[in-house]
Amino acid sequence: MASNPLVTLHRVAKTFGHFHALRDVSLVIEPGELVCLVGPSGCGKSTLLRIIAGLTAATHGEVRYRGERLRGVNPHTAIVFQTFALFPWLTVLENVEVALAARRVEKARREARAQELVDLVGLSGFESAYPRELSGGMRQKVGFARALAVEPELLCLDEPFSALDVLSAEALRGELLELWLARSMPTQAILMVTHNIEEAVELADRIVVMAKDPGRVLAEIAVPLRHPRSRKDTAFQALVDRVYAAVTGRTGSESEVQGPAPGTGGALRRLPAAHLDALGGLVEKIAAENGRADLPRLAQLVGPDFTALAPLLEAAERLGLARVETGDIILTPLGHEYAEASIPVRKEIIAGRLLRVPLIRWIYEILQQDDNQRVDRDYFLERLLPEFGEEADSQLDVAIGWGRFADLFAYDQDSHELYLEAG
Repeated sequence: MASNPLVTLHRVAKTFGHFHALRDVSLVIEPGELVCLVGPSGCGKSTLLRIIAGLTAATHGEVRYRGERLRGVNPHTAIVFQTFALFPWLTVLENVEVALAARRVEKARREARAQELVDLVGLSGFESAYPRELSGGMRQKVGFARALAVEPELLCLDEPFSALDVLSAEALRGELLELWLARSMPTQAILMVTHNIEEAVELADRIVVMAKDPGRVLAEIAVPLRHPRSRKDTAFQALVDRVYAAVTGRTGSESEVQGPAPGTGGALRRLPAAHLDALGGLVEKIAAENGRADLPRLAQLVGPDFTALAPLLEAAERLGLARVETGDIILTPLGHEYAEASIPVRKEIIAGRLLRVPLIRWIYEILQQDDNQRVDRDYFLERLLPEFGEEADSQLDVAIGWGRFADLFAYDQDSHELYLEAG
């Protein structure tokens, strides 16, 4: 790794009026690194990204790029945002050319360069297509190609996969990582904001955990795992546990919280019979109470039957959104983020958490291993009968409902098959 840092932040602060978005942030990014910023909404991750790109000035502190103090827009960076931000009246090729035209590259050269980048991100044959004719994953590929067109030394990614369905996000992450590891792009370093801890462990060389009120660096965690990384590996799961504990302040290990997987000999934890579409409303109500709500009063707000609330409370705990203490329910930082998130981001958060639930992960992995990625419901039911007995059918229903909510897998009511949808 090079001895001269690409980016150096020293005690950076950013205020908006009386609001302290960032305070006393020091950070170094070296050439050759892929660094992920994780933390709750409102901790200043995106603001920090904009400061490094020179789109926003720091209120206090020092920002240096290759040793030189940064003033104004950083010409060596490019940003890919979570929204696709394409011009709907321009074709794929023309959208990529825009970045080069802004730098006054002559037409023939920019057309050739745009074509190279379209090929690089796997969009050959779609040069003349308009954004409305593309899937979400393909539109985001155009965003990547446009960012790479200016040959940035530092590529900044602001939750670039959060607006995609789970399978499309997984595919695009893999393609980005392949380009990065093969050094197929001129970028020297990548700095990515993400709310998905599994995604950070899968991609990053180093994870920077941030806290809020004010936004600050809480911890830096090195990821020594070699690529490609398997989410099933014990070392991968241990790192996810470590990052998750740093973000939420939880001390118990993930295996203690979630229990064993089907067929491993341990007692499988039952899923609470909760509808996850109702979870958003519960979390929003707790957030409206400054993140801590009295359970008896919350039960009155939700309805007269406390037993209807109990499965939702258990689901919120299982998914790391809240914890119950002495008659109160308290949102975790992840729960606060969930309360403020859009529906697509909520689905991505839940998808990441569900892949840590052994029963859901087991179903997902079996579907991935099948040649057609379609498996009859009875296959799963037969294997759950020894685990759950007469509750096997209802437990499978809950698992299907949770997986469908997060777009991890789907269910065909006619053929009674679970399946993975095409990205």
